[in-house]
Amino acid sequence: QVQLVESGGGLVQAGGSLRLSCAASGSILSIGAMAWYRRAPGKLRELVARVTNSGSTNYADSVRGRFTISRDNAKNTVYLQMNSLKPEDTAIYYCNSLLPPFVSWGQGTQVTVSS
Repeated sequence: QVQLVESGGGLVQAGGSLRLSCAASGSILSIGAMAWYRRAPGKLRELVARVTNSGSTNYADSVRGRFTISRDNAKNTVYLQMNSLKPEDTAIYYCNSLLPPFVSWGQGTQVTVSS
């Protein structure tokens, strides 16, 4: 069973940047399209960005133009570059498969944006 470990979160001021990483213990090519999700306090988990095996990307309207998702299949790692961060981006960020069946969810990485 592939395991996912997210990292790179932290506390940042509004307008700042962070780069999240998601390291998989196995092949992400075998998983397929990957995605970053987030869960803000009191809200449901939402899809933030997705990337196919070939590198095609798509984003939620709320982050388009500010976030960039990418993947390194050789390193089995997925990245999320987050720029121009806003307080409403505060959440725990997770990576996983875009489609079911999902891999076991990791612990996520906390992103906190102060105003």
